Amino acid sequence: MLRRAGLGAPSLGALNASVAVPRHGSWLRRLLAFAGPGYMVAVGYMDPGNWATDLAGGSRFGYLLLSVILLSNLMAVVLQALAARLGIATGLDLAQACRRQCPKPVNVVLWLACEIAIVACDLAEVIGTAIALKLLFGIPLLWGAILCALDVFLILLLMRRGFRALEAFVASLLGLIFLCFVVQMALSQPPIAAVLAGFIPRTQVVTDPAALYLAIGIIGATVMPHNLYLHSSIVQTRAYERTDAGKREGLRWAVTDSTLALTLALFVNAAILITAATVFHAAGRTDVEDIEQAHQLLSPMLGVGTASLLFAVALLASGVNSTVTATLAGQIIMEGFLDLRMPSWARRLLTRGLAVIPVVAITAWYGEHGTAKLLVLSQVILSMQLPLAVIPLVKFVADRRLMGPLVAGPLLSALAWGISGLIVGLNGYLLVGWVWG
Repeated sequence: MLRRAGLGAPSLGALNASVAVPRHGSWLRRLLAFAGPGYMVAVGYMDPGNWATDLAGGSRFGYLLLSVILLSNLMAVVLQALAARLGIATGLDLAQACRRQCPKPVNVVLWLACEIAIVACDLAEVIGTAIALKLLFGIPLLWGAILCALDVFLILLLMRRGFRALEAFVASLLGLIFLCFVVQMALSQPPIAAVLAGFIPRTQVVTDPAALYLAIGIIGATVMPHNLYLHSSIVQTRAYERTDAGKREGLRWAVTDSTLALTLALFVNAAILITAATVFHAAGRTDVEDIEQAHQLLSPMLGVGTASLLFAVALLASGVNSTVTATLAGQIIMEGFLDLRMPSWARRLLTRGLAVIPVVAITAWYGEHGTAKLLVLSQVILSMQLPLAVIPLVKFVADRRLMGPLVAGPLLSALAWGISGLIVGLNGYLLVGWVWG
């Protein structure tokens, strides 16, 4: 079942450079050829874990934390651009670069941290998908979690049809999520002036301990460690010329793709918070933090029966989409760090099993309220793993010997190290706060 990939094997094997790009033509045609990887990465920025923090932030503090969503999105744009830069400049994904550049003990630690992050990410997806199945079809949470293990067949079907089919599926579900929240925003009719004011940073975010803690949670739930490994690999699926000029052009289009996709993620995350602020906070319901609770209250408080339905449909699309990208990220991490290839169905069953079992056990033992706490725990775990992905990435892109002409300049490196320091500091604060309750 397991076999060596070979040190010279490109990231994702046969999928590397499998998507043709035109050498000439309009900028729109070339942009469409490169579009795709950014939208797969954007999935991780609007997964079920983000929903919980955005809902809590909006219901408790109104539009205050919109500035935090904007800040975390800008940080994500920079970090994903660095991941694309690494992959295009070196021909290595982040996991392969770690294996070649870091001592073996460090590699073992980084690999284990990545695997823990993948399981934590899967936990959030299983819980979110199971909740959506319950809300839409009345399936008990326990059985919904078990059904989530069957999505391995969806992954197999998409992978057999090629990488473009995978991207098209992800982009279609992203479009569905976007449309659901466009309608939600239209139904809730938020005050435009208050929304725009929310994007302006205010000192209350730092001075109010509760607001600060939620702000850190939003940042932690937004930037996902596995996305950096994923993006550094899938940008290489484009058949751009592997010359200095070709790589520069490939990087320019890849960054454009990811920036546009993350703008979509910014809208979705902001829309969740704005909806919670407009519907719940404005009515004095500052206690709404649970996804199911939000679903139950949306339609009665808005007076529109379809509001809760749209919410559940978007949640299901989010959970399924996250499944696809987490599976691919898990494959990239295992092949990159261990130089081993595992069949995608076996890899999926393994990681999904590790996520489904805790959800089933906690649901059976503590009831459905236990899964809400497990969802929060998964986001804390992801936050703790993030520095172990960000720091190696920033170190590599600033190394001229590794990156060559595409090495990050002094200003970009300083910005990247500043973001790394902020993430480490905030996650340390989050960990201390979580341990002490």
